[in-house]
Amino acid sequence: MNIDKGCLCVRAPLFFIDDVMRAMIFAAGLGTRLKPLTDSMPKALIPVSGRPLLEYTLHKLIQSGCNEIVVNVYHFAPLIIDYLHTCPFMGCTVKISDERPLLLDTGGGLRAGLSLFDSSREPILVHNVDILSNVDLAKFYERNRHNSVTLLVSERKTSRYLLFNENNELMGWTNMNTGEVKTPYADLDVNACRKYAFSGIHLISPSMGTLMNDFPNVFSIVDFYVAICDKVKICADVGMDLQLLDVGKLDALDAAESFVREYYDK
Repeated sequence: MNIDKGCLCVRAPLFFIDDVMRAMIFAAGLGTRLKPLTDSMPKALIPVSGRPLLEYTLHKLIQSGCNEIVVNVYHFAPLIIDYLHTCPFMGCTVKISDERPLLLDTGGGLRAGLSLFDSSREPILVHNVDILSNVDLAKFYERNRHNSVTLLVSERKTSRYLLFNENNELMGWTNMNTGEVKTPYADLDVNACRKYAFSGIHLISPSMGTLMNDFPNVFSIVDFYVAICDKVKICADVGMDLQLLDVGKLDALDAAESFVREYYDK
């Protein structure tokens, strides 16, 4: 294993999509919903069936053909960095986006992470570390690689939805419990919109980084997408057979054990 300039660099043959597939894993969160476990470890290293959540995400990305990954860190950052320097994955360059000076939220974190990728125009697949799913990431990447932004969504029930028009283009966001709506369209008819739940998996062109320069240091990626959706076409990829589990709460850990046995341990 060769470590160069703070990056974990491990080389081995892989099957690539046109030789390039890049990804970023959001692993910097405080994991407050997983307390007290996250009082002594980061959410990314919470074990499920004896393996940390981060390992499942890394393995899925690398098996899908990823050869360049950025992982952002903040909460118990040294533990994640130590893990990445010793993990057994092959064929991928993993870089650390260290947010210890300031936790940047998902939008600010992505903007910082984009600067660590090489100058390729290939899109970045963004994946929350606490999301387990059955999605074929290679196919998702390939069919959406020419879009500016694509959000993997589903029809699962939730209180917060992304709003799309009949062409599955993003129009806004709503909280069904409070009635709050965020949209750049003054006359948006929320009832006429298609309502989809966000999966925490999305694909973004690195060219979108320039639009982030107008945002503060700390901002949400969903707020960013909603703010620019009247200027940039942001597409929905609707996972009709999507099985997804958000392992962000303590009561999801038991379900996660069964989920990884069905979809990951094969």
